[in-house]
Amino acid sequence: MQTFDSAGVPIAYIDVAPERGAGDPVLLIHGFASNHKTNWVNTFWVRTLTEAGYRVIALDVRGHGESAKLYDPEAYASELMAEDVGRLLDHLGLPRADVMGYSMGARITAFLALMHPERVRSALLGGLGIHLVEGRGLPSGIPEAMEAPSSAEVTDPVARSFRIFAEQTRSDLRALAACMRGSRQTLSRGEVAQIEVPTLVSVGTTDHIAGSGPALAALIPNARSLDIPNRDHNLAVGDKVHKQGVLAFLAERP
Repeated sequence: MQTFDSAGVPIAYIDVAPERGAGDPVLLIHGFASNHKTNWVNTFWVRTLTEAGYRVIALDVRGHGESAKLYDPEAYASELMAEDVGRLLDHLGLPRADVMGYSMGARITAFLALMHPERVRSALLGGLGIHLVEGRGLPSGIPEAMEAPSSAEVTDPVARSFRIFAEQTRSDLRALAACMRGSRQTLSRGEVAQIEVPTLVSVGTTDHIAGSGPALAALIPNARSLDIPNRDHNLAVGDKVHKQGVLAFLAERP
């Protein structure tokens, strides 16, 4: 992996050339407690996109993977993490890219599209629907789950599953607790309506964490929704319907 300095925060990333040609850049942002490898390499997204002719850039979000671990919740505001993405584009000399995020990564993508629309050719929001606006989604006990002595002591099943996942990805649990406390910002309906870049909202039909994808897409002027049949929050990310829908969207967007 490579690393760059984002206003004093070391951020790790990969930059993979397409199989053919120069390739339009697609920048990938993973979800909470994950990392670029778990979210995008192991699910064959990087291979899928590079085989389709795209240049793939994927970062480890601050507090995750090989990027810097920070322990102040205020360091994880969605606006700050969106600025990390913008600075990565600056570092690579790219004026803009198609930006695809999953779950927390989709939240960061939405903030970037609102704050710096000129940097976002299109926004692909996976695993995040109307809860971007309504503010529901992951249970409130996840920071405490990260701080518990062991996963066995976490009683909430969703919080426990995230603790187990964080252990599997060998994450810094203290950094994840700070991240969850600092990164749950929402956008208002009015703010979402200001996102004018072409947008795809992709949510599994059994994903109760994300909320309705069609409901969010209806609020964004140039958005459409993609249902990923019979997939929950964890399984939708690598599903073939998700991949096919994203490739079709990228082929059609301006």
